[in-house]
Amino acid sequence: MSISTKPLATPPCAFAGALLERYVAVRQHSERLAVPLTAEDMAAQSMPDASPTKWHLGHTAWFFETFLLTPGLPGYRPFDPAFAYLFNSYYEAVGPRQPRPQRGMLTRPPVEHVLAYRKHVDHHMATFLATDLSAEQRSMVELGLQHEQQHQELILMDILHLFSLSPLAPAYDPAWPKAPVGRPGRFRAHAGGLVEIGHDGTGFAFDNEGPRHRQWLEPFEISDRLVTNGQWLEFIAAGGYRTPALWLSEGWATVQAQAWEAPAYWRRQPDAREDIAAGWQVMSLRGLQPLDPNAAVTHVSYVEAAAFAEWAGARLPSEAEWEVAATAGLLEQAHEVAWQWTRSPYTAYPGFRAAAGAVGEYNGKFMVNQMVLRGGASITPPGHSRETYRNFFPSSARWAFSGLRLARDSRSSRSLGGARDTLAEVPQLVSEHTEDAGLQADVLTAMRSNPRQLSPKYFYDEAGSRLFEDICNTPEYYPTRAEIALLQRCAGEIASLLPPGAALVEFGAGASEKIRLLLDAAPHLGAYVPIDICADALQRASNQLREAYPSLKLIPQVDDFTRALRLPEQIGKCPCVGFFPGSTLGNFTPDEAVAFLRGARRLLGRGASFIVGVDLVKAPEILEAAYDDAAQVTARFNKNLLVRINRELGADFNLDQFRHQARWNSAAQRIEMHLVSTTDQAVTIAGERFMFAAQESLHTENCHKFTPASLAGLAARAGWKVSHQWVSDAPEVALFRLV
Repeated sequence: MSISTKPLATPPCAFAGALLERYVAVRQHSERLAVPLTAEDMAAQSMPDASPTKWHLGHTAWFFETFLLTPGLPGYRPFDPAFAYLFNSYYEAVGPRQPRPQRGMLTRPPVEHVLAYRKHVDHHMATFLATDLSAEQRSMVELGLQHEQQHQELILMDILHLFSLSPLAPAYDPAWPKAPVGRPGRFRAHAGGLVEIGHDGTGFAFDNEGPRHRQWLEPFEISDRLVTNGQWLEFIAAGGYRTPALWLSEGWATVQAQAWEAPAYWRRQPDAREDIAAGWQVMSLRGLQPLDPNAAVTHVSYVEAAAFAEWAGARLPSEAEWEVAATAGLLEQAHEVAWQWTRSPYTAYPGFRAAAGAVGEYNGKFMVNQMVLRGGASITPPGHSRETYRNFFPSSARWAFSGLRLARDSRSSRSLGGARDTLAEVPQLVSEHTEDAGLQADVLTAMRSNPRQLSPKYFYDEAGSRLFEDICNTPEYYPTRAEIALLQRCAGEIASLLPPGAALVEFGAGASEKIRLLLDAAPHLGAYVPIDICADALQRASNQLREAYPSLKLIPQVDDFTRALRLPEQIGKCPCVGFFPGSTLGNFTPDEAVAFLRGARRLLGRGASFIVGVDLVKAPEILEAAYDDAAQVTARFNKNLLVRINRELGADFNLDQFRHQARWNSAAQRIEMHLVSTTDQAVTIAGERFMFAAQESLHTENCHKFTPASLAGLAARAGWKVSHQWVSDAPEVALFRLV
């Protein structure tokens, strides 16, 4: 048996629009997922909640045939009338169906016949997509594609469950990518308040993601990363599966009935001790693999996640907490590792109304006895997830790629007997808001991680800030000079694109120096809103601007620009234009950059535009020189981080035994700054001793560089598109106008 992934035949009308291209890509991906499987694999059903791959392939073709081709393509004849019964899932309005637990009984039609059915549907869909579609039909096509992507996840979930039951433990794909690992999680704070959640109507969303509505949140803290296998081992060793007080009643009954002692696909070795990671293996799409204690735990049920949170002295986040934290850029591993359980029951948002007709059964009918998961997983098709996506499963489901992150009430609103704060009590989970939080907590977390990496925000003590100003004046460091020259050249053109009376919102305004070039060119602006977290610097800059521009409506806002939730009421209903010059976007990870751009789009509102500056990819020797100047100013700036740790944490770093290094990472398109140990040595920090091997590094900063295409792709993920771009003379930096 073979599965074809050849392009669809060109329809008679020869329409090759974006919708057809997207249709082809999604449909081919489903069939590529089936390539590693035999016909026997694709016909088996491992449990009532799972379905055979063959059925998934047939059902997704049935959707397009039933809801688009039969009613919308004149003269269309169904491939096989019996398929309306075989491949209907749960649409009562469409007619009867094969019972779900008996889909594995369908030895007929054979796989080859199902693939022929898909080819038949694809051929006629190509013709259909070449016609003048109504808005309703285009929406139904997109719903069908999103529905098929959901079934692509299900194909992998169901195959993994099937293979996990085999004594042979077959691998779906031995080369399937491993989930990325990293440092342990730490709690991040959110102020709560009156927030808005739900889809805003821009782009596709399932009906259950709206309407957008307001909700009150008390201040809370949420872990920026997922719970790990290593932390789960601690839970097991502490008797987590044997302690009824940790469990919801239904969960404890399930643990007893199913004899659970670990997550779904963990396999204990015969001589394993409970607290030793090497004693466990995990069934994965790569086959049976050694347990990685640094990887996120997956395939746990809601009741297990809730029990772990109770043991850790924390809780699961609500879906509203998860959404606002993700939008504010507080979360790592949000979409690419595992769907994350929330404590929210799956129910309707205020004002929700199911669509008329059969498609109205798509989500609304399941709003009972289910819990919401947020985010995405390693098996989620690219581009399918978003912050507002509401996945849902029963509380005991474990075959989904589901994990968890912890949350808790903020320290100001909980008793001292609340969530545990220390590393010993919650393994490898640190709070940014305990007495030993901030620099000490982050440094100790970095030192305990592999590889070691520390946030660049700790560069900027008083000495570090002065050194950065000196860096900007070195002959090798081109970005600041190139950015100012570019803005001088294009300020007039940018100003012509600003609506009269618009509010110009600058993110991370600092000294508000570059903004003067734009203010001079745009006297028609209605207001200027500089946002910066440093109140003193913002006040000084604002006072200077008031003297220089006495007629300008100046409304400074003290806030973390990466998390700002609302703009000052004084701007009223003015159109908003965001301004983010420089290359600060490059300091974010790609996921953080997308989260920031999404948050900015939401903050600025409908119809907004956004002027964003970035540094462009160029010859490695130019980039490395800019971050490793001949006068060694950048080296002193980097090593000043160790000076600060020594001073504030009582550490004993020997600066002479570390060297500054700037590396160009071509795969990630970024400059990395490292402090590299020149010898084997021990360092004591806050009373704790750490070993550095020779050539081992502390990774201190990333500076991502962009191409116009990569910036456009990043912007598109956040709901923006590029309308204009301006590029400087060499060495090139660029400004982009996003709309």
